[in-house]
Amino acid sequence: MATMQAVRAHTRGGPEQLVLETAPRPEPGPGEVLVAVQAASITPQELTWDQTWTYRSDGTGPERTPIIPSHEFSGVVAGGALDAGAEVFGLIPFVHDGAAAEFVVLPADILAAKPTTVDHEHAAAVPLAGLSAWQALVDHAGLQRGQRVLVHGGAGGVGTYVVQIAAALGAHVIATAGADQREFVEGLGAEQVVDYTRERFEEQVSDLDVVVDLVGGETQSRSWSVLKPGGILVSLSAPPDEEEARRHGARGAFFVVEPDRDDLRSVAALVDDGRLTPVVDRVLPLAETRAAYEALEQHGRRGKIVIRVSDGR
Repeated sequence: MATMQAVRAHTRGGPEQLVLETAPRPEPGPGEVLVAVQAASITPQELTWDQTWTYRSDGTGPERTPIIPSHEFSGVVAGGALDAGAEVFGLIPFVHDGAAAEFVVLPADILAAKPTTVDHEHAAAVPLAGLSAWQALVDHAGLQRGQRVLVHGGAGGVGTYVVQIAAALGAHVIATAGADQREFVEGLGAEQVVDYTRERFEEQVSDLDVVVDLVGGETQSRSWSVLKPGGILVSLSAPPDEEEARRHGARGAFFVVEPDRDDLRSVAALVDDGRLTPVVDRVLPLAETRAAYEALEQHGRRGKIVIRVSDGR
């Protein structure tokens, strides 16, 4: 039996459960691809999701342990339904083993060609955050050129992509962020940055077409007042209150990002056109995956934390 090095957790829990060990190398079935992972990226709260530990998207069913975390990656096709040697990247379904391993198997139809203008480490930082931003703005909000967008959490792992993609699509972008992140977020394309630690955004902006909520809680509930009639609040954190939406003459939408080849190709095109820059906070080796997840809890992080799985290029 072929083996590989992989980071796995045998019991539910946090980063303390993650260990680097020898594991069976997966083999591709019909319509699947074996990818030699070059780099992988990680996501806050990933280890708390029921989907990470079960076989069904609703989080039910038998436990799926041991699990391999990290569901976005960049790598090289090593076998299966696509030509060997092709450089690809993608988002792995959350109920499947992830990419914190030397190899991963996944359906060929959710992969896309890796952006050619960035290395594997920066490409690995794109799929989940890039797809989340694209699906929020395009698929759910139907963003149009010239519209006004507020992005809550503009300096975060997903927020950096929402700001850039909204700007690339011709929107007027406002973002909330800490004062120490103002220059950084403006550099991403925000025309205005509201310091959420000192300012109430509803006193700074109004008459917005779209709010993208990456924070939830009180921030979400306060956001209805800044939307124009017919505007939309799109949340990736918690379902918006339908009664509040009706009361303000607005709409609310909540979604969980899904793998999508066409959306991924659109995002990759923005990267190769120079209109979207993957934001990487730091890169750690596979052996330090546990430390990478622990670092997700640190404040002041800019962009994604990436795991270098292979030094091959």
